[in-house]
Amino acid sequence: MDLKDQLKNLFPDHEPEDVPEKEQKSDLWLQDNPLICKYEKRKGKPITIIEGYTGADSDFRKLAKELKTTLSVGGSFKNDKIIIQGDYRDKIMDILKEKGFNVKRVGG
Repeated sequence: MDLKDQLKNLFPDHEPEDVPEKEQKSDLWLQDNPLICKYEKRKGKPITIIEGYTGADSDFRKLAKELKTTLSVGGSFKNDKIIIQGDYRDKIMDILKEKGFNVKRVGG
């Protein structure tokens, strides 16, 4: 007996409503120009850089924090660029496309 059956036994007159799934809408400002996602090596270690955001710095900082926590990696926000430790271009591009951004891959 699952939870739905137990609830029907407790509340026989209740009709469950069809609740639509949450559409993931970004509260960030979406721009027309694509974000640039590029790969570099600094001191022999790979990094991924995201740049080209024309919205508010606070929104870009939120995006940086979301990316870092989603990927479970370190990184920083400097000079209007998000710097992520490691080569995560494919994953980052997928995440940004889900949020509604246009992304352009540069280099390699």
